[in-house]
Amino acid sequence: MVLVVVAGAWGSAICAGSIHIYSSDFNLRIPAEPADTRGWMEDAVLEIPHHYTIYDVDVGITLTHTNVLDLQIFLRSPAKTTICLNMYNLDPPLNKGANYTQTVFDDEALLAIEDAQPPFTGRFRPLEPYRLSAFDGEGSFGPWRLRIYDFWPLDIGTLNHFELVIATPEPATAVLLTLGFSLMTLLNHPGKQ
Repeated sequence: MVLVVVAGAWGSAICAGSIHIYSSDFNLRIPAEPADTRGWMEDAVLEIPHHYTIYDVDVGITLTHTNVLDLQIFLRSPAKTTICLNMYNLDPPLNKGANYTQTVFDDEALLAIEDAQPPFTGRFRPLEPYRLSAFDGEGSFGPWRLRIYDFWPLDIGTLNHFELVIATPEPATAVLLTLGFSLMTLLNHPGKQ
């Protein structure tokens, strides 16, 4: 596994920060066990070595699979926040077809993933009601896990590429995001201090 890190300038009218890209190629079988034709893939892990406060995150994947209708795809942060990026829908059967090819999950994308068709080349919002903004305010440091479950037997696939694009806020915005995340954590776990 090779971790590629790219940092650059980033800005908007409200805040200015930087973008950090963490990327690695994988060769992970979906599902993990050769004897199984359904089940979990071994987690694809990007170990982020830097301590940033997250303002925005996008997720890029490339995988081959004979029928992506079978797959459930999740992203888990080091803080253990987990969201579903996409999953099968059997009624009506959406996403029928093969592969995710240079697919980017982005909250600001114009098209929702459930309105697209494989191989999903381009930028898409995650499956409703999930949002990557669930990670805003969290720290970037630690293991980020892409988890894929193959629901249906008889076909297999391979995860080829996993990428995180993390945008950081300007310093003043970072303080507000960190305070907001800390307050939400406190409100969600009032007995833990």
